[in-house]
Amino acid sequence: MLHMIFGALADPTRFAIVERLLEKGEMTAGQLAEPFEVSRPAISRHLRILEDAGVIERRVERQFRMFRARASGFREIDDWFERHRQFWNASFDRLQRLIEKDAKDDGPQD
Repeated sequence: MLHMIFGALADPTRFAIVERLLEKGEMTAGQLAEPFEVSRPAISRHLRILEDAGVIERRVERQFRMFRARASGFREIDDWFERHRQFWNASFDRLQRLIEKDAKDDGPQD
């Protein structure tokens, strides 16, 4: 599923849509389409891709389709980053210990 999220966010228009939802909260499809110079059907396709990736969710309120960012999609990204962050932190800690040990071993000898 993570590859779908990154794939969906790789498109600049879809990324901008998600940014707007994160900044402004829930919005209608029409409100989301306003700043873009693409057709409404194109915006609908972008929204469907984001929804399929689990990054946004839709609800219907009377005649409006309302969209909002979906926290669980971002948790998946955060979990992925956290796994890699832990790996790199541990790697850098090992490197630091090796450097310190090497410096101690190469220090002044009596």
